Amino acid sequence: MSASQIIKHAMIRDITHGENLCIIEPVNLYECTFGDNVFIGPFVEVQSDVSIGSHCRIQSHSFICSLTRIDDHCFIGHGVMFINDTFANGAPAKHKSQWKGAHIGKNVSIGSNATILPVSICDNVVIGAGAVVTRDITKSGFYAGNPARKLRDLEP
Repeated sequence: MSASQIIKHAMIRDITHGENLCIIEPVNLYECTFGDNVFIGPFVEVQSDVSIGSHCRIQSHSFICSLTRIDDHCFIGHGVMFINDTFANGAPAKHKSQWKGAHIGKNVSIGSNATILPVSICDNVVIGAGAVVTRDITKSGFYAGNPARKLRDLEP
Protein backbone atom coordinates (compact mmCIF):
# COMPACT_ATOMS: atom_id res chain seq x y z
CA MET A 1 0.00 0.00 0.00
CA SER A 2 1.43 3.37 -0.99
CA ALA A 3 1.33 6.45 1.21
CA SER A 4 -1.33 8.04 -1.04
CA GLN A 5 -3.91 5.25 -0.65
CA ILE A 6 -6.85 5.49 1.71
CA ILE A 7 -8.80 2.32 2.39
CA LYS A 8 -12.09 2.47 4.28
CA HIS A 9 -14.04 -0.57 5.32
CA ALA A 10 -17.81 -1.10 5.34
CA MET A 11 -19.16 -0.59 8.82
CA ILE A 12 -22.10 -0.04 11.09
CA ARG A 13 -21.73 3.30 12.90
CA ASP A 14 -23.98 5.52 15.00
CA ILE A 15 -27.31 3.86 14.19
CA THR A 16 -30.49 3.95 16.25
CA HIS A 17 -32.89 1.01 16.11
CA GLY A 18 -35.86 -0.69 17.71
CA GLU A 19 -36.21 -4.36 18.61
CA ASN A 20 -35.29 -7.29 16.35
CA LEU A 21 -33.03 -5.55 13.85
CA CYS A 22 -31.51 -8.22 11.57
CA ILE A 23 -28.44 -7.25 9.53
CA ILE A 24 -26.61 -9.51 7.09
CA GLU A 25 -23.07 -8.22 6.61
CA PRO A 26 -21.26 -6.73 4.84
CA VAL A 27 -23.23 -3.50 5.00
CA ASN A 28 -22.51 0.19 5.33
CA LEU A 29 -24.96 1.81 7.75
CA TYR A 30 -24.27 5.14 9.42
CA GLU A 31 -26.16 7.86 11.29
CA CYS A 32 -29.57 6.39 10.38
CA THR A 33 -32.62 5.12 12.25
CA PHE A 34 -34.53 1.81 12.03
CA GLY A 35 -37.83 0.82 13.65
CA ASP A 36 -38.75 -2.60 15.08
CA ASN A 37 -38.45 -5.84 13.09
CA VAL A 38 -36.33 -4.52 10.24
CA PHE A 39 -34.25 -6.76 7.96
CA ILE A 40 -31.20 -5.40 6.12
CA GLY A 41 -29.65 -7.70 3.49
CA PRO A 42 -25.98 -7.85 2.49
CA PHE A 43 -24.23 -5.20 0.42
CA VAL A 44 -26.72 -2.51 1.44
CA GLU A 45 -25.77 1.09 2.17
CA VAL A 46 -28.01 3.31 4.28
CA GLN A 47 -26.62 6.82 4.66
CA SER A 48 -27.00 9.50 7.31
CA ASP A 49 -30.34 11.18 7.97
CA VAL A 50 -32.35 8.17 6.76
CA SER A 51 -35.34 6.87 8.69
CA ILE A 52 -36.74 3.38 8.05
CA GLY A 53 -39.95 2.41 9.84
CA SER A 54 -40.94 -0.83 11.53
CA HIS A 55 -41.55 -4.15 9.74
CA CYS A 56 -39.47 -3.19 6.69
CA ARG A 57 -37.25 -5.42 4.57
CA ILE A 58 -34.33 -4.03 2.56
CA GLN A 59 -32.94 -6.62 0.13
CA SER A 60 -29.32 -6.95 -0.97
CA HIS A 61 -27.38 -4.42 -3.03
CA SER A 62 -29.78 -1.53 -2.34
CA PHE A 63 -28.63 2.05 -1.79
CA ILE A 64 -30.67 4.37 0.41
CA CYS A 65 -29.20 7.86 0.29
CA SER A 66 -29.35 10.67 2.82
CA LEU A 67 -32.70 12.37 3.51
CA THR A 68 -34.81 9.33 2.55
CA ARG A 69 -37.75 8.43 4.80
CA ILE A 70 -39.43 5.02 4.53
CA ASP A 71 -42.57 4.40 6.59
CA ASP A 72 -43.72 1.10 8.16
CA HIS A 73 -44.40 -2.21 6.36
CA CYS A 74 -42.30 -1.54 3.27
CA PHE A 75 -40.34 -3.90 1.03
CA ILE A 76 -37.32 -2.67 -0.91
CA GLY A 77 -36.20 -5.21 -3.53
CA HIS A 78 -32.68 -6.13 -4.63
CA GLY A 79 -30.59 -3.35 -6.13
CA VAL A 80 -33.03 -0.49 -5.54
CA MET A 81 -31.35 2.91 -5.85
CA PHE A 82 -32.57 6.08 -4.17
CA ILE A 83 -31.33 9.40 -5.59
CA ASN A 84 -31.02 12.66 -3.62
CA ASP A 85 -29.10 14.82 -6.09
CA THR A 86 -30.98 15.75 -9.25
CA PHE A 87 -27.95 17.39 -10.91
CA ALA A 88 -30.18 20.46 -11.31
CA ASN A 89 -27.23 22.56 -12.48
CA GLY A 90 -25.93 19.91 -14.87
CA ALA A 91 -23.40 18.53 -12.39
CA PRO A 92 -23.32 17.05 -8.89
CA ALA A 93 -24.52 19.47 -6.22
CA LYS A 94 -21.67 21.42 -4.66
CA HIS A 95 -23.26 21.22 -1.21
CA LYS A 96 -25.55 18.77 0.50
CA SER A 97 -28.02 21.60 1.22
CA GLN A 98 -29.05 21.21 -2.45
CA TRP A 99 -30.04 17.54 -1.97
CA LYS A 100 -33.67 16.46 -1.71
CA GLY A 101 -35.08 13.38 -0.03
CA ALA A 102 -37.66 10.77 -1.00
CA HIS A 103 -40.58 9.89 1.24
CA ILE A 104 -42.06 6.40 0.94
CA GLY A 105 -45.46 5.83 2.57
CA LYS A 106 -46.73 2.77 4.44
CA ASN A 107 -47.23 -0.61 2.74
CA VAL A 108 -45.09 0.18 -0.28
CA SER A 109 -43.24 -2.53 -2.20
CA ILE A 110 -40.47 -1.51 -4.59
CA GLY A 111 -39.28 -4.11 -7.12
CA SER A 112 -35.68 -5.00 -7.88
CA ASN A 113 -33.52 -2.49 -9.71
CA ALA A 114 -36.02 0.35 -9.43
CA THR A 115 -34.67 3.89 -9.22
CA ILE A 116 -36.43 6.36 -6.93
CA LEU A 117 -35.74 10.07 -7.43
CA PRO A 118 -36.52 12.55 -4.62
CA VAL A 119 -40.29 12.04 -4.77
CA SER A 120 -43.13 11.26 -2.42
CA ILE A 121 -44.93 7.92 -2.76
CA CYS A 122 -48.25 7.55 -0.95
CA ASP A 123 -49.38 4.49 1.06
CA ASN A 124 -50.31 1.16 -0.59
CA VAL A 125 -48.24 1.26 -3.76
CA VAL A 126 -46.35 -1.39 -5.73
CA ILE A 127 -43.45 -0.20 -7.88
CA GLY A 128 -42.47 -2.70 -10.59
CA ALA A 129 -38.96 -4.05 -11.09
CA GLY A 130 -36.75 -1.70 -13.07
CA ALA A 131 -39.17 1.24 -12.79
CA VAL A 132 -37.85 4.79 -12.62
CA VAL A 133 -40.01 6.96 -10.37
CA THR A 134 -39.55 10.57 -11.47
CA ARG A 135 -42.72 12.17 -10.06
CA ASP A 136 -44.76 12.01 -6.86
CA ILE A 137 -47.22 9.13 -6.64
CA THR A 138 -50.42 10.29 -4.94
CA LYS A 139 -52.80 7.38 -5.63
CA SER A 140 -52.33 3.78 -4.57
CA GLY A 141 -51.88 1.15 -7.25
CA PHE A 142 -49.33 -0.69 -9.39
CA TYR A 143 -46.73 1.45 -11.18
CA ALA A 144 -44.08 0.39 -13.70
CA GLY A 145 -41.92 1.69 -16.54
CA ASN A 146 -39.55 4.53 -17.28
CA PRO A 147 -40.91 6.91 -16.27
CA ALA A 148 -43.16 4.96 -13.90
CA ARG A 149 -46.87 5.14 -14.75
CA LYS A 150 -49.92 3.67 -13.07
CA LEU A 151 -50.95 0.35 -14.56
CA ARG A 152 -53.92 -0.48 -12.37
CA ASP A 153 -55.49 -0.22 -8.94
CA LEU A 154 -54.64 -2.61 -6.13
CA GLU A 155 -57.10 -5.44 -5.47
CA PRO A 156 -59.27 -4.76 -2.40
